[in-house]
Amino acid sequence: MKLLMVLMLATLPLHCYADSGCKLLEDVVEKTINSDISIPEYKELLQEFTDSEAAAEAMGKFKQCFLSQSHRTLKNFGLMMHTMYDSIWCIKSN
Repeated sequence: MKLLMVLMLATLPLHCYADSGCKLLEDVVEKTINSDISIPEYKELLQEFTDSEAAAEAMGKFKQCFLSQSHRTLKNFGLMMHTMYDSIWCIKSN
Protein backbone atom coordinates (compact mmCIF):
# COMPACT_ATOMS: atom_id res chain seq x y z
CA MET A 1 0.00 0.00 0.00
CA LYS A 2 2.89 2.34 0.73
CA LEU A 3 4.27 1.64 -2.74
CA LEU A 4 0.91 2.61 -4.26
CA MET A 5 0.94 5.88 -2.32
CA VAL A 6 4.52 6.65 -3.38
CA LEU A 7 3.70 5.96 -7.03
CA MET A 8 0.60 8.15 -6.95
CA LEU A 9 2.50 10.96 -5.24
CA ALA A 10 5.31 10.68 -7.77
CA THR A 11 2.86 11.35 -10.59
CA LEU A 12 1.41 14.49 -9.02
CA PRO A 13 4.19 16.88 -10.07
CA LEU A 14 4.07 15.38 -13.57
CA HIS A 15 0.36 16.08 -13.69
CA CYS A 16 1.06 19.76 -13.00
CA TYR A 17 4.01 19.89 -15.35
CA ALA A 18 1.99 18.37 -18.19
CA ASP A 19 0.18 21.71 -18.46
CA SER A 20 -3.07 20.13 -17.31
CA GLY A 21 -3.49 22.72 -14.55
CA CYS A 22 -3.35 22.11 -10.84
CA LYS A 23 -6.90 23.09 -9.82
CA LEU A 24 -8.32 19.63 -10.51
CA LEU A 25 -5.36 18.05 -8.77
CA GLU A 26 -5.79 20.30 -5.74
CA ASP A 27 -9.48 19.40 -5.53
CA VAL A 28 -8.74 15.66 -5.65
CA VAL A 29 -6.03 15.96 -3.00
CA GLU A 30 -8.36 17.98 -0.76
CA LYS A 31 -11.07 15.33 -1.11
CA THR A 32 -8.54 12.60 -0.42
CA ILE A 33 -7.27 14.10 2.83
CA ASN A 34 -10.71 15.28 4.01
CA SER A 35 -11.69 12.81 6.74
CA ASP A 36 -15.33 13.94 6.50
CA ILE A 37 -15.64 12.33 3.06
CA SER A 38 -16.41 8.62 3.30
CA ILE A 39 -15.07 5.98 0.92
CA PRO A 40 -18.40 5.62 -0.96
CA GLU A 41 -18.63 9.43 -1.33
CA TYR A 42 -15.00 9.55 -2.49
CA LYS A 43 -15.59 6.86 -5.10
CA GLU A 44 -18.66 8.71 -6.36
CA LEU A 45 -16.81 12.05 -6.52
CA LEU A 46 -14.03 10.50 -8.58
CA GLN A 47 -16.22 8.17 -10.62
CA GLU A 48 -15.35 9.93 -13.89
CA PHE A 49 -11.68 8.99 -13.41
CA THR A 50 -12.25 5.26 -12.94
CA ASP A 51 -12.72 2.94 -15.87
CA SER A 52 -13.25 -0.33 -14.02
CA GLU A 53 -14.44 -1.79 -10.76
CA ALA A 54 -10.82 -2.69 -9.93
CA ALA A 55 -9.81 0.97 -10.31
CA ALA A 56 -12.71 2.07 -8.10
CA GLU A 57 -11.69 -0.50 -5.48
CA ALA A 58 -8.09 0.75 -5.61
CA MET A 59 -9.32 4.32 -5.09
CA GLY A 60 -11.30 3.14 -2.08
CA LYS A 61 -8.22 1.50 -0.60
CA PHE A 62 -6.19 4.62 -1.31
CA LYS A 63 -8.77 6.75 0.52
CA GLN A 64 -8.75 4.27 3.43
CA CYS A 65 -4.99 4.87 3.80
CA PHE A 66 -5.73 8.52 4.47
CA LEU A 67 -8.72 7.83 6.72
CA SER A 68 -6.39 5.75 8.90
CA GLN A 69 -4.05 8.70 9.48
CA SER A 70 -4.15 11.18 12.33
CA HIS A 71 -5.47 14.70 11.84
CA ARG A 72 -1.93 16.01 12.25
CA THR A 73 -0.59 13.75 9.51
CA LEU A 74 -3.37 14.81 7.14
CA LYS A 75 -2.68 18.47 7.89
CA ASN A 76 1.05 17.97 7.21
CA PHE A 77 0.29 16.10 3.98
CA GLY A 78 -1.90 18.99 2.83
CA LEU A 79 0.87 21.43 3.67
CA MET A 80 3.36 19.34 1.69
CA MET A 81 1.04 19.30 -1.32
CA HIS A 82 0.56 23.08 -1.22
CA THR A 83 4.33 23.47 -1.03
CA MET A 84 4.58 21.40 -4.20
CA TYR A 85 1.87 23.46 -5.91
CA ASP A 86 3.78 26.63 -5.12
CA SER A 87 7.08 25.20 -6.33
CA ILE A 88 8.76 26.23 -9.56
CA TRP A 89 7.65 22.95 -11.16
CA CYS A 90 3.93 23.77 -10.85
CA ILE A 91 3.97 27.51 -11.47
CA LYS A 92 2.46 28.28 -14.85
CA SER A 93 3.73 31.14 -16.95
CA ASN A 94 1.10 33.36 -18.54
